[in-house]
Amino acid sequence: MTNNRMNPKVDEFLSKAKKWQEEYSVLRNIVCDCELTEDFKWMHPCYTLENKNIVLIHGFKEYCALLFHKGALLKDTHGILIQQTENVQAARQIRFTNVQEIVAMETIIKDYINEAIEVEKAGLEVPMKEHKEYIIPEELQNKFNEIPALKTAFEALTPGRQRAYILYFSQPKQSKTRVSRIEKYTQQILDGKGLND
Repeated sequence: MTNNRMNPKVDEFLSKAKKWQEEYSVLRNIVCDCELTEDFKWMHPCYTLENKNIVLIHGFKEYCALLFHKGALLKDTHGILIQQTENVQAARQIRFTNVQEIVAMETIIKDYINEAIEVEKAGLEVPMKEHKEYIIPEELQNKFNEIPALKTAFEALTPGRQRAYILYFSQPKQSKTRVSRIEKYTQQILDGKGLND
């Protein structure tokens, strides 16, 4: 591993990590052995190939993980990749709870990283669900009928923004909560803005 591959922002991230510090360091050394460029994105160490994201190191309360940006395309011969939530389409994680697990799996981790690099080099893309495959909640459809301009504005949003709204509006079990969420964001949709804009 050559030092010019190390990113000072990752050094800083590791020095400030309150949890998983040792695990992060071991994962970093493994990933840096795989000829990727170390970057720092979304407040986490991210490893790229020609500016394309390959893997990200991140931590949660119960585990730390190596996230493969196109993990859905990996063969997963060891059955260790985890889809974080049902709405995540492309990324997959390998989760760890201690350093010993990481050390024991080093060869397997490198195999997965190398496969992820090959997937990127081959230009493969994860087929994303069309936003039309997401069911528009009845309450939103009613609002579209009430305000046709809202439907037009909604359809002009990017597929990702449409999907974010549909998922957010669909979450509550009670209709009145769904209605209040839609009411709250109607103007934002009319303004051509996404949920988090």
